[in-house]
Amino acid sequence: MNSRFHKTALVTGASSGMGKDTAFRLINEGYTVFAAARRMDKMRDLEQAGATLIAMDISREEDIRSAVDRIMNESSGIGVLVNNAGFGMFGAIEDTSIDDARYQFEVNLFGLAHLTQLLLPAMRSHQFGKIINFSSIGGKIYSPMGAWYHATKHALEGWSDCLRIEVEQFGIDVVIIEPGLIQTEFGDVMSGPMLERSGSGPYATIARASADAVVGAYEDGVGSHPQVISDLVIKALKSAKPRTRYHGGKMASMLLFCRRWLSDRAFDGLIMSQVRRMVKGV
Repeated sequence: MNSRFHKTALVTGASSGMGKDTAFRLINEGYTVFAAARRMDKMRDLEQAGATLIAMDISREEDIRSAVDRIMNESSGIGVLVNNAGFGMFGAIEDTSIDDARYQFEVNLFGLAHLTQLLLPAMRSHQFGKIINFSSIGGKIYSPMGAWYHATKHALEGWSDCLRIEVEQFGIDVVIIEPGLIQTEFGDVMSGPMLERSGSGPYATIARASADAVVGAYEDGVGSHPQVISDLVIKALKSAKPRTRYHGGKMASMLLFCRRWLSDRAFDGLIMSQVRRMVKGV
């Protein structure tokens, strides 16, 4: 057993939120950590803690290849891959350009998939690997204004399930993490562009209500601390037979329970009742 390979990890989207917290947890657990993100200045604390920083835009093929080349030059490969990088692009379907939709898929699915492809050969060679894919409860549910975001997360769930079956024979586990409402930059990243797309015109009322609700939730501290999610990552890594999915954070259990047991029409009604309540508050 190559313990050094087993204890070498790459965390993408490590500049903030769940990615940063997971990177710190892995360092504390004795892992050699490569921390990747676009914003290098936001990861200096990780560098001081012992992480190796990599500048990487997950939507750029050259960045992905450069990162993998560096990792392979400095180690025997990655035993633990935490695919966290991603963002939420919201706006009415009618108002969202197909180019923007493609970019959402590039960041949330295709970049992740390409990185994973490049790191799999070393995992197969070592007959070991832990691939942790950060999805969302949005990969199981849906909401107005979130079509393209939900599409990427639903796709990631199916992609991860297929990958898990293919690589199990090589001693590689694939785990999906489904966060609920977490204290991250998600609200700010989501609301501004959504209002630019749909803040005026036929979908303005819903868009403004959605933005107010999301920003209000984050400002009021409703979301769970990112540690709730990093705890799940560590739990999966320490398990000899990890579950295929872990979920955590505010609203996660309730919404997933409703989606599992309600019909599509009934779930539509639940979502729209919340939308109507938000609209009345606008």
